[in-house]
Amino acid sequence: MTDIIKANLYDYPKYYDLLFGSDCAAEFRFLKGCFRKHVPFEVERVFEPACGTGRLLIRLARAGYAVAGNDLNDKAVEFCNDRLERGGFPRSVRVQDMADFRVRQTFHAAFNMINSFRHLPSEETAEAHLRCMADALKPGGIYLLGLHHTPARGPYTEEEAWNARKGHLSINSYMWTKERDFKGRNERIGLTFDIYTPTQQFRIEDEMNYRTYSVEQFRELLARTGRFRVAETYDFHYRLDQPIEVTSRTEDVVYVLQRV
Repeated sequence: MTDIIKANLYDYPKYYDLLFGSDCAAEFRFLKGCFRKHVPFEVERVFEPACGTGRLLIRLARAGYAVAGNDLNDKAVEFCNDRLERGGFPRSVRVQDMADFRVRQTFHAAFNMINSFRHLPSEETAEAHLRCMADALKPGGIYLLGLHHTPARGPYTEEEAWNARKGHLSINSYMWTKERDFKGRNERIGLTFDIYTPTQQFRIEDEMNYRTYSVEQFRELLARTGRFRVAETYDFHYRLDQPIEVTSRTEDVVYVLQRV
């Protein structure tokens, strides 16, 4: 029988890092390409809110960028800082709320690629986050924000499954929508992660809430904040030469938000 642990996957940074690291190479190339294409000055300092285990921060640090970030989960922050330190870089990630923080020095670019923005539960916290990000960026700098929209009409994406393997560690994951409340702007997500090692097999079960955003709702949020303009939009294939037009039917978008 498989042991079941009801827990937060963010408390298991080793497993989280393996699961969400599969697109790292494509994301890394995309980030560097966006820095060159959309920032009118040389990018040297890069920031990631809700950075988790820092799977992209460490790659950027190795490429010569000065990196920093924040996250609410202290285990993920420790994992990230340990990784940076092993690479010879400063322990530059802090335990902070992505809707309530300040930086000591402004950055040239920032990114949040995998929907973490939707963890912010209200319009007030979303606006506060965008204000914090604007204050953290030099004018002309960019914030790359990956967002899964709710299309104006279905069908909607209801489930996703993927697996990851490294050495003798293997993880199968499954994520599905349990409930969608458009009036309350909330999507309740169920998650299971089946972990396989040479000596044990177990399952982590988790649940999370994502705030929903139609394209129009996100545009209104940006307009109210008034600190960013949309410089370009891409999909999750990360093709710099193929920007997309965002319509009411669009789901996955990476917004290039330029600090005004």
